[in-house]
Amino acid sequence: MKEKNLGSLIDIAIEREEEAYGFYMGLHDRIEDKSVKDTLKFLADEEQKHKEFLVSYREGRYGSDSLRLTDVVDYKIAEYLEEPDIKKDMDSKDVYLVAAHRELQSYNFYKALADLHPDGEAKKMLLKMANEEMKHKEKVEYLYSNTAFPQTAGG
Repeated sequence: MKEKNLGSLIDIAIEREEEAYGFYMGLHDRIEDKSVKDTLKFLADEEQKHKEFLVSYREGRYGSDSLRLTDVVDYKIAEYLEEPDIKKDMDSKDVYLVAAHRELQSYNFYKALADLHPDGEAKKMLLKMANEEMKHKEKVEYLYSNTAFPQTAGG
């Protein structure tokens, strides 16, 4: 793969991470629930870390081996539930479902880009970025399921 093509992929990925950061911080500013705000800030910070990684990667300070693939549990909640509209003072479960949809879109973006490339450095990096987004999806779907269906004293 030509360096120019890899560089333009990284630029697109950086832009996506900046958009994701803005999305989560915008949602953060619309929500009153402190625990949900903290979660949204965490997600925004994760997107900022991805951007920093990609910038460093583009500058040659990291290889694709800097990200590890980890096993992820895909609850597939976002695939089966419709994304709620964003509004002020949303229920926390709805905020988590919006976030799950956002992470699914990011995963699909990186996975689709990876599928366009032959085996090599670019494909490896894109698959690892897709895995990072899937880890976020796992977290917010876990939060969704525990918020939407809380444990009761009866089991």
